[in-house]
Amino acid sequence: MKIRYLLIYIISLLIIGITGCYIIINGGLSKDIPTHTVDINRCIVRMGNSWDDVSSHEDQLITKDESFDYCVIDNNGKVLIFTRDDMAMSISSATSNYDIIRDIEVDGNVTGKIIIHNPKAEIEKETNIKIAAFIGGLTFLTIIVLVTYYLYLRSRIIAPFAKLKNFATRIAGGNLDTPLEMDKDNVFGAFTESFDIMREELKASREREAEALKSRKELVAQLSHDIKTPVASIKAMTDVMSLTAQDEDSKETLSAINGKADQIDNLISNLFHATLEELEQLEVRPEDTDSTEIIKIVKEADYLNKVSELDIREAVVFFDKMRLEQVISNVIFNSYKYANTEIRVTSRFENGDTDHLVITIADKGPGVPESELELITQKFKRGSNAGSKDGSGLGLYISDYLMKRMGGDLVVKNLKDGFAVELWIKMS
Repeated sequence: MKIRYLLIYIISLLIIGITGCYIIINGGLSKDIPTHTVDINRCIVRMGNSWDDVSSHEDQLITKDESFDYCVIDNNGKVLIFTRDDMAMSISSATSNYDIIRDIEVDGNVTGKIIIHNPKAEIEKETNIKIAAFIGGLTFLTIIVLVTYYLYLRSRIIAPFAKLKNFATRIAGGNLDTPLEMDKDNVFGAFTESFDIMREELKASREREAEALKSRKELVAQLSHDIKTPVASIKAMTDVMSLTAQDEDSKETLSAINGKADQIDNLISNLFHATLEELEQLEVRPEDTDSTEIIKIVKEADYLNKVSELDIREAVVFFDKMRLEQVISNVIFNSYKYANTEIRVTSRFENGDTDHLVITIADKGPGVPESELELITQKFKRGSNAGSKDGSGLGLYISDYLMKRMGGDLVVKNLKDGFAVELWIKMS
């Protein structure tokens, strides 16, 4: 809904409201009270001419024979005839209702009175119903406009904003592989493409960072090897010289050199291992969560819609949502890269094990050689059949590490018709 449509709705409602108020103020919805002057005079004459017959009745309801309702009483106030039950039947009540009271004469003598019912109350009620209907209709139109505008806000602003929020959450969780769906029809349409470009740049930056990290590790390993070789030579020479040394001073000096060489060797080893251990500083905060959240995680990770079967048992499980998103995204992305087939995600409670919910993510890819299954979850290890596909060998290692930190496990296995990764998630 564009702003001009909202303005048209508002102006239309204002015109209707102002017109309705003008009509109500000027009495356009009310009716004039009928006078029936001629009919009343004719009725009085008729009553006088047939007074003997009229006076023979007592408190009798008759069918209305005029365009107005009336009641006839004698001089003693006794009700003779009347045309409706709820009208005034005495002089005092007729006066309070502003009814018309006229004398009935016979031969010049007043023999009774006729009370003409004043329909003012009915006319006012009818007018009030019309006003209420007008106000109700105007209110209904206002509600329709508000609901329509709310739906517009929801579809064009709130929902796209929630999508951007979820996208930002995925980015914060490290999922840079899922693209943001382009939608230029909403308010944030102009930002959608920019956000996805940002994701691509962040992904490229992370890949460059991973490549730089790998290069640094390779450099550390190379320097370690290059330094260890001369250090080993120094140690070997000092050992030989210690055997041929004649005096104690020389032996002590050679022993000190040997000790320093050992110290250098240990420092180099510590530097190498410290570089590798940087990967194990990932923070994990698991908590009790409904297993239905796993369905949402899988759907968000499956941006190519390769998941053909998704069956997650209902349970309360214990995991860190952000880290499990990272694990499932890694597994599904690996399936995209190495198999590129449909993916089945199923779950089960393992026989005899009531402590874990097992999630199986399986594809129909070639898998890895059996002898390498235990290796691909280690640092910088990849299957020999990975070919020229990009990869650092850290995805499954990190996933395995995160699952263990959440009290679960990660198991890889070859199937008859594909490859599967089992995520053992701890039950609450």
